[in-house]
Amino acid sequence: MSAPPAPVSFRTALRYWLKLGFISFGGPAGQIAMMHAELVERRRWISERRFLHALNYCMLLPGPEATQLAIYIGWLLHRVPGGIAAGVLFVLPSLVVLIALSWIYMAWGQVPAIAGIMAGIKPAVVAIVLAAAWRIGSRTLRNGLLVGVSLAAFIGIDLLGVPFPLIVLGAAAVGLVGGRLRPALFELGSAHATTADGVPHPAALIDDTTPTPAHARFSWRRLATVGVAGCALGLAGWAGLALVYGPDGELPRMGAFFGKMALLTFGGAYAVLPYVVQHAVEQYHWLDAGQMIDGLALGETTPGPLIMIVAFVGFVGGWTHALFGSDARFLAGMVAACVVTFFTFLPSFVFILAGGPLVESTRGDVRLTAPLTAISAAVVGVIASLAVFFGAHVFLDRGAPRWDAIAIGTAAAVALLRYRTGTIKTIVACALAGLLLSYWHG
Repeated sequence: MSAPPAPVSFRTALRYWLKLGFISFGGPAGQIAMMHAELVERRRWISERRFLHALNYCMLLPGPEATQLAIYIGWLLHRVPGGIAAGVLFVLPSLVVLIALSWIYMAWGQVPAIAGIMAGIKPAVVAIVLAAAWRIGSRTLRNGLLVGVSLAAFIGIDLLGVPFPLIVLGAAAVGLVGGRLRPALFELGSAHATTADGVPHPAALIDDTTPTPAHARFSWRRLATVGVAGCALGLAGWAGLALVYGPDGELPRMGAFFGKMALLTFGGAYAVLPYVVQHAVEQYHWLDAGQMIDGLALGETTPGPLIMIVAFVGFVGGWTHALFGSDARFLAGMVAACVVTFFTFLPSFVFILAGGPLVESTRGDVRLTAPLTAISAAVVGVIASLAVFFGAHVFLDRGAPRWDAIAIGTAAAVALLRYRTGTIKTIVACALAGLLLSYWHG
């Protein structure tokens, strides 16, 4: 087994999180796949088991799990400043891009022609998701019971339409009972056994046996301090808006609504979108149904978590209501988008920075980790179902195969799984292929 890599400097981590923010296409599964490939496989900043342990906790929480996972790993590496930096840089590029695209959309009524590039990126996203399911599944599904949990999750979410929170709760229940009756089935073993190629797995900087750092040790005092500080920050932000614009102003109303929404986003962005539509479109009239559909398309074609569509909702609401007057619509939209983003993501930071030490304290007790192991198995099935969902939309056009997309997706999958090409290189190559094909077809 090779020696672990050298300690990661804060500046190096900042560069990585910023880069991830710009290339994190593909929703949570694609983003988690990118982090896994970079942080576990290539850079070896964190071991497989600790990566999955953190991911399983994030899957239990409301909010964007990929963003929360970035916050968690950043916090493990560089304490609270590292967690805050990782989360902010993961979201900031998406916010900037969406503000720019929302401005173009509202000012000129159309989005720049990026169809060719996206036609290449979308098959790559399917391949990235498949690669994530393969890599995580090859290490997680170590026995028939965990394979069964994964298969049940796939069938439940893909064929039966079972809500994602129920799948997570069901898997946790299996682990809770199984961890007491058959704990050996939920011990994943050492991540250093072998890689997918059967060679010894190299050591990681944050390894299975790396002692919990001082800042990650649980204490009730730290839990209370971070929880109170997070709640105070949110209340202070809303109170400041209410003081300036009145409690019934659009900005305080947006802050209150999206802060509440952030606590209900179990199951990902798609699960909460009907709730957003009901209030943003029908109750508050921040935008209309057609604009909401266009915003979803923009969210799908930009990096960052899909829940960032709320920034579009905020921008359009600020622009439409001309909060700062008819001559300052862009400023109103930009401020509203930032307000919405702040209240949407604040709970995620609090959940991780407050609850992370508690999660770290459970790593050695299989009775406590068994529910998380079962959730990890279910996640493999959920990721596979997402690949099927994406594939049906990317590779088929009204039931007819789209051979260009199939060819690009197949090449991307081979590059990722067989030749272990980096995610960024794969996305760039596929984007160029899509652009060239669009010119070829005229």
